[in-house]
Amino acid sequence: MKALVAVKRVVDYNVKVRVKADGSDVDIDNVKMSMNPFDEVAVEEAVRLKEAGKISEIVAVSLGGKKSEETLRTALAMGADRAVHVETDAKLEPLAVAKLLKAVADKEVPQLLLLGKQAIDDDANQTAQMLAALLGAAQGTFACKVVLENDEVLVTREVDGGEETLALKLPAVISADLRLNEPRFVKLPNIMAAKKKPLEKTTLADLGVDISPKTNVVKVAEPKPRQAGIKVGSVAELVEKLKNEAKVI
Repeated sequence: MKALVAVKRVVDYNVKVRVKADGSDVDIDNVKMSMNPFDEVAVEEAVRLKEAGKISEIVAVSLGGKKSEETLRTALAMGADRAVHVETDAKLEPLAVAKLLKAVADKEVPQLLLLGKQAIDDDANQTAQMLAALLGAAQGTFACKVVLENDEVLVTREVDGGEETLALKLPAVISADLRLNEPRFVKLPNIMAAKKKPLEKTTLADLGVDISPKTNVVKVAEPKPRQAGIKVGSVAELVEKLKNEAKVI
């Protein structure tokens, strides 16, 4: 059984994001970049399923510029068998990403497709759902537990009221939540070994996908500073302020 795992290169989650002076985008010059944390969880889950004998091959795929190769090498060091890099410098919307992943999936024919539930740069939370729709495949989003058995996968997912478990027929698209697992620390020998694993490069022209944007970014701005809170001396004072100042009761 083959698993396809999508990974994205994003600004590291420890970095304080800055907006460009002209408000056109986020400034990523000289900023530490890393694998999207949700995608890291997806890779770890695929590796665990392989270690359990449920998956025979893991293919990592990333879309982006030349430096996305670093993210793929990280996935290979974590345990992926090979990688596919769709090289493009274009800014990709979730629908374009889903179309490109479908084109790769049509070629690779995986039984399981694992993605992070969202990327921490745009927080769109759309790609997995769109990919499942394009493939006509079952989907399990916000997964916190995955059990793979024969031609079926049991996905426990987080919902507003707690958790629910879905039984999905393969092929299936699963988006990983942070509580699915804790990604392993990559050791130096694995990093060195990852350099020798196959990494295939392809282009938009090879895949024949239309990635023309459907939206236009007007302006990027930092959120307004929040006002400092205040302490009250009693419940009566709290109620008075909520009623007369905040006007929420």
